[in-house]
Amino acid sequence: MNSKPVFIGVIGGGEASAEVERTAEEVGREIARRGAVLVCGGLTGVMEAACRGAAGEGGMTVGILPGDDRRTANPHVKIPVVTGIGYARNVIVVKSSQAVIAVDGSYGTLSEIAHALQSGIPVIGLGTWSVSINGRKDNNIITASSPEDAVEKAMASIKCL
Repeated sequence: MNSKPVFIGVIGGGEASAEVERTAEEVGREIARRGAVLVCGGLTGVMEAACRGAAGEGGMTVGILPGDDRRTANPHVKIPVVTGIGYARNVIVVKSSQAVIAVDGSYGTLSEIAHALQSGIPVIGLGTWSVSINGRKDNNIITASSPEDAVEKAMASIKCL
């Protein structure tokens, strides 16, 4: 019996410290080990590190690119998707995912988190943003303690959908 693949988005900044990149790479490895497809923005930083980890485990990686040139994808993206729509591609990254793991991140990551939460797509946070409204913490971002925990929580949240 063939089951449909699971799609997990990995979001995070295009610039990341070595420690954040190590975390993202391990997230990518864990996604591939579970047979899921990694979806990301396809460029550098967290995106490249996660793709490197997944590709190293033989996993499938999809990069949703902001521009018109597939050659801008990091070298670990197996399926580059050109959009020509700039940061608006963040919505495509999120909507193509059944759960999203946010690793660190900048304002683009925050926009992806918002799109995911608004769409009912689970967000697992690994050293990323926390949000509040009117001084009260919003607990909709599921906190993870490690890359393994993040992927486990992503997989569990997908099974609940």
